[in-house]
Formats: sequence, C-alpha cells, structure tokens
Amino acid sequence: MLEAHARVTQQLDAQMHAEHGLSVSAYEVLMFLADAPGHRMRMSDIAQQVLLSRSGCTRLVDRLAQLGYVTRCAATTDGRGLYAELTEAGLVKTTAARATHREGVRRFFLDHLTTTDQIALGDTWARFHADTAETRRTRLQAPEG
Repeated sequence: MLEAHARVTQQLDAQMHAEHGLSVSAYEVLMFLADAPGHRMRMSDIAQQVLLSRSGCTRLVDRLAQLGYVTRCAATTDGRGLYAELTEAGLVKTTAARATHREGVRRFFLDHLTTTDQIALGDTWARFHADTAETRRTRLQAPEG
C-alpha cells in the first residue's frame, strides 16, 4: 500500500509540477481552501488536513502567498489565530489544477483497478472515514482530566 501510494504521489507530483508549477502538497492546500467556506481556513486546520507540521504548512503557505495564490491574515474574533485565504488568482489556479489532478488520479491509480476493485476500495475507505470521524467525536467529548 505504501509503495503504491509513493509511486502514485511521485507521478502526480511530476504531472502537477509540469503542468501547473505546483507540488501535490501545494495543490492540496489550494484545494482545501477552495472548498472551505469563504475560501478561508485556520492555518492549524490546513496543516492537519495536508498532514504537514505547522512550520511546514507555514512555509508552504508563505510560498503560495509569494505566488499570489493566498493571503495570510489574523483571526477577526480573537486575533491569535492565523488564517490563509484563497485569492482570485488562487481560485483560477486551483480550478485548472483540480482537472489535472483528477485526470492523474484516474490515469495513475484508478485505471489499474477493476470496477469491482474500485467499489471495494470505496467501501473500505468509507469504513476508515467513519471510524476516524467517530474517534474524533469521542476525543472531543471526553472530559479533560
């Protein structure tokens, strides 16, 4: 599983660099922002979604800001949290890159699976997602002690 993931990720990364000048991680940040309400997310939430350390996420978002795809700003409610927000240029870049990413996932991964394999994999991922969501809910509801 890890070998397949690494190979597909390398292929996707090469494709995204060649066609859009973005790494897969940079695309993921833009994608999560594009899908977020107001195209805006807390930096710590982005880091968690993209599976990067907070410092790694900060460096990546800084690079995306230099390219004009995102802006960084303080939270309006408490002033302590930092947010990243997608710019119009970032939204245009994400839209183009999303089509490439989907095509790449199809070509480098899904085309190697039968329809039955894809259905079984979807069922498996749904169970993992449900287990992860339940674990998260339980952790949030647990009393601190």
